[in-house]
Amino acid sequence: MKRLVLLSLLFVLAIACGHKDKGFIPERLLSEQEMINIMTDVQIIEADINYQKSQEREQEPNDTIKIIPKDYVKMSRDYYAQLFEHYGITDSIFEQNLKYYTERPAELEKIMDSVMQRLTKEQTISSTQ
Repeated sequence: MKRLVLLSLLFVLAIACGHKDKGFIPERLLSEQEMINIMTDVQIIEADINYQKSQEREQEPNDTIKIIPKDYVKMSRDYYAQLFEHYGITDSIFEQNLKYYTERPAELEKIMDSVMQRLTKEQTISSTQ
């Protein structure tokens, strides 16, 4: 499974802006709301992995508590396996839907705007608690 979902999304989005063929339809088309939910969780997964990496990098060599280096590829694979199981999809279905929506930039932009609004709202709620 590909670890760089976020970077892939940005890359595919950039390519899709000039893409004219909109005939591809996934074997299971996820609704915009399902994609919003999934992409929100993808962003949370990626943020968690990046946070853990930064914590590992910031550890001072003389710290008394040693952080054991993590296998981020395995961690990512496990997170995504749980995500796909939760939503009852496979990585193939996710990738097909990502392709479908990247071929429709206006719809993808709407999805990603909703994802960012949800994440901002959740961050605001958690920071006030």
